[in-house]
Amino acid sequence: MTDSSSMSQCDCGAIAGPLGVCVDYYHGILAEEQADPQMYRWHAPVVCAYLLQHPSRAHEKYLDGQFRQLQLYVDKGIDALLRVAAHQVARNRRGTQSGYDMAPLAAYAPLPPDRPPGHFRATFCELPFRDGSFVSDGHLAYGHRIETIAEATVESWRSAQA
Repeated sequence: MTDSSSMSQCDCGAIAGPLGVCVDYYHGILAEEQADPQMYRWHAPVVCAYLLQHPSRAHEKYLDGQFRQLQLYVDKGIDALLRVAAHQVARNRRGTQSGYDMAPLAAYAPLPPDRPPGHFRATFCELPFRDGSFVSDGHLAYGHRIETIAEATVESWRSAQA
């Protein structure tokens, strides 16, 4: 546990879990996924959801793209998001242009200009961590939990603009 785990509430509004606040869970996930290629499939939605739930830890100029990526993931699933990521990597390798190709994300709503939501129905603090792992009950179950967090993140941001 880090020093932040001594707090009882995270800046996203979540109550700290057994590992601490969301940043403790986030760092744990990032460390574990480095050794687990199956778990790493959910890296992009983990990063996007974490930063959108904790925008003070993000670079503001990237939040719109992260919000659109998360909407794509919620709408079409992990395989669609991975295809967009592969397209971007291939585009960058060819040296086509600098910057991110937003065309695959154009159908999705921009990040609302309002201040960030203060509460999410699902957060990282709620993720189960058993036997030293976030995937102790399988990768599919882990993926479903990340999808729930992603849905809750998109839902709260959309509600904040209403």
